[in-house]
Amino acid sequence: MTEKLLGPLRTRPWPERWLTRVLGAALSGAAYLLCLPWDLRNRPGATGSVTEATSVTVLGAVLLGVSLLLLAAYLGRRDALAWPLLLVAGPPAALMYLSFHSHPEPPDAAVWPLTWAFFTLVVAAGVLIATAVARRYRAADWASSSSSGDSSDSSDEALSLARWW
Repeated sequence: MTEKLLGPLRTRPWPERWLTRVLGAALSGAAYLLCLPWDLRNRPGATGSVTEATSVTVLGAVLLGVSLLLLAAYLGRRDALAWPLLLVAGPPAALMYLSFHSHPEPPDAAVWPLTWAFFTLVVAAGVLIATAVARRYRAADWASSSSSGDSSDSSDEALSLARWW
């Protein structure tokens, strides 16, 4: 069962591969929607205020970050490097774009495109880092599970982990 949940997706049948990928993208989008509620009313925060109210909290942003990092690490351990970037960073970027685009633009300037680009890059960088770290552990874990137990194999694993640190 562990091999099925943690093994490489390239060895699994194609329906299972694609179901895992679709589920990963759905979880990423659901995490964004749950952690950063979307207020479509576009109303001022207080009477006479020129800024709109936001339902984003620090706790929600932290929970979103942690959940996306964990999902990226899981998918990065199981799949190729590009898939976690597309599946984990893609849905929040698209939902953030829709959220920012739905707000009316102020008369002087619209800063939402820059805000969207910045946060999309931050999320993508976090996903790539989590994926790269998970891939390092994947290589060491799969190498140790496929070895016959020789001491030279374990020393090679220790050397590769030491090089990574």
